[in-house]
Amino acid sequence: MNSYRVEIARRALKSLALLPRNEQQRIRAVIDLLSGEPRPPRCVSLVGEANVYRVRVGDYRVVYEVHDDRLLVQVVRVGHRRDVYRK
Repeated sequence: MNSYRVEIARRALKSLALLPRNEQQRIRAVIDLLSGEPRPPRCVSLVGEANVYRVRVGDYRVVYEVHDDRLLVQVVRVGHRRDVYRK
């Protein structure tokens, strides 16, 4: 099993930096796990977008794209569940 490279978009990094320290640590731990398993059992595929998934971390969501051809997981958004799906 090859591990995936994880990239975090600038927008996601900025959102993550604004969160409380304990939430940042929890979210970073989940993001690190995506390199080994890009589609963990509790992830949900987003409707209307190909290869885009989200995973819950308490009240926060990590939205990411999986590019199997390049073995890449790209985290595009991180935020509270009420805000993260808005473009």
